[in-house]
Parts: sequence; C-alpha cells; structure tokens
Amino acid sequence: MKIEIGQRNIEVHVAYGARGKLSIQIESSGLVTAKAPNGMSEDIIIRAVKKHEQQITARLDAIEQARQAPGLREYQEQGKFLHLGRYCMLTDLIDVTGLDEEELRQRLKKFYFASCKKVVLERIQGYQKQLKVMPKSVEIVASATKWGSCSSSKQLTFNYRLAMAPVEVIDYVIIHELCHLLHMNHDRSFWRKVGSIMPDYKEKEAFLARYGQAMTL
Repeated sequence: MKIEIGQRNIEVHVAYGARGKLSIQIESSGLVTAKAPNGMSEDIIIRAVKKHEQQITARLDAIEQARQAPGLREYQEQGKFLHLGRYCMLTDLIDVTGLDEEELRQRLKKFYFASCKKVVLERIQGYQKQLKVMPKSVEIVASATKWGSCSSSKQLTFNYRLAMAPVEVIDYVIIHELCHLLHMNHDRSFWRKVGSIMPDYKEKEAFLARYGQAMTL
C-alpha cells in the first residue's frame, strides 16, 4: 500500500502473520515493511506508520544520502565517508595531520582494508558453523567488479569497500561466498541454501546494486 508521509508517498509492504502486535521494519535498501497480525485493518496500519513518521523519514533520507558518491571535497578534514553504512567524519576514521589528498586517500584505503578484515573475520565464524563449511583462506582485496569471490580451491576474497556497507549487507556477501563452497554455480540449490540462512537476501543484493556506486574512494 502507498501511505502519504509529509511530502512523499511511501510504498509500504504489509506482511500478515501470527503475531501479537504490529512492527515496522526498514531495510537497508529502503523497503518499508509493516509486519501486522492476521486480520489487522489497513486503517490501523496506516495510523501506526504515520505515528512513526519522523523515524521513517529520517531513515529513508539517510539511505537516499548514501546513494550520492563522495566528491573531492570529502578529502578535507570535515569530509564524510561511509563506514558500516553510516557517514562518518574523515577525522573520526583516520589521523589526517599533515597529509595531502593522495596521502589521505592511501591512509583511508588502509583503514578500510583493516576494518573489512576485522568485520569479515568476526562475522564469518558463525556462518561457517551454520553451513558446516571451512574455507581454505580468507583475503581482503581491491576489486572494481566483485564484492566477493570463491575459487575452486576454496579460497574466499572480499572487496575492501564492503567496510562501507551496513553489517547486514556484509553478512550477505559472506553467506553468498560460503555457500559457493557447497554449490559453485548460481543454481537453484545455491540460492535455496543462501535463503535458508538469510531469507531476505534479495534486499541486500538490491542495496549493493543501488548504492554500490557510493561505496568508493
């Protein structure tokens, strides 16, 4: 259903189920879902969504802002860069003292490499246990075309730019590559396995397709 909030019409997906109360979820892709008890009227759902107008609008504005790729001004001290799905001041990410633009770029890239490695190594452990798989190695690399890859020798690589994405999106790429240890092709069995761990994986794919251009130096 479409609900008018402020100056915009928001598409809200309603998911009915055996639950006690209504909850509103906003995916990192911008999809708004109202999870409602079976039989709840549309009027009640609309009122509930409007009641949380400020929070929903703020979240959607932040997501939309993330679509804009940073410009050269971002390398000033007050510039902002994405980190784990949020814009952060450059000075909160790295020490900028006495560095020119190219030195800032290189130091920031090292920061993202380190951050990506830390997050991936932390998050991959649980999913390895769920899937009962063990990669031969895990590396962080620079890639212009892939967020992750899995070789026939069970070596996994992840793009350092994933450190700019929300953690749940990083989780999707981790799950995706781990599932390739069981199914090397993108066949039905592969996607069923991905979906068994992350049912809403398509939303994470949509986020990367929509906002990936902003996740760059």
